[in-house]
Amino acid sequence: MKTFMPLITILFATLIATPSFAQSPAASPAIATSPMAAPGGQPNPQEMMKQMMEMSKLNENHKLLSSLDGNWNYTIKFWMNPDPNAKPQESKGTAVRKSMMGGRYFVMDVSGKMQMPGEDGKMKDVQFKGMGVEGYDNVKKKFVGSWIDNMGTGIQFSEGTYDPATKTFTYTSEMEAVPGMKTQVREVLKIADNNHMMFEWYENQGGQEKKTMEINYTRAKK
Repeated sequence: MKTFMPLITILFATLIATPSFAQSPAASPAIATSPMAAPGGQPNPQEMMKQMMEMSKLNENHKLLSSLDGNWNYTIKFWMNPDPNAKPQESKGTAVRKSMMGGRYFVMDVSGKMQMPGEDGKMKDVQFKGMGVEGYDNVKKKFVGSWIDNMGTGIQFSEGTYDPATKTFTYTSEMEAVPGMKTQVREVLKIADNNHMMFEWYENQGGQEKKTMEINYTRAKK
């Protein structure tokens, strides 16, 4: 599950090293990976269409994402200060998740307020809006996601896996807060139960991974 990227990182970016994070592919139903060739080495159109239709089918990974649909309240903590013992900034908001395209993709709309420094250096409330789109790519055999918000102009893309033993999604991505300053990111979403989940955001800073954001979600009562 894709959640929103840490806005504080964009505003308070520092020089960061960019090693890669390895990922193991997520399990998915057995699917053919190459179409039969017609005489002359050209792809067989009928076989290609058959395979495309097979790739478009939903599986247990899409069902897993759909289980997170609904209305959520969240509390967020983020650390602007590099000191791990520093007190984090805290705020609250809401998130709405819903299925689209017949359950192939999932949209999450996020809204809240955050304490941010103004032009005068004083902290003030800032309205935040964000939207994520997620899915499971049968071709890549990975969970995929994208994110946009009102604090930037870029689109963040990520890929991830799911561990059913721990009920944990793990995504990796690369963020470029300002030109030439790229950051490797690891996102972890742990599903506690049907009504609670926790998201953690880690950045590679100077060769060391540091947790810079934590979000706790509680499903809103009907």
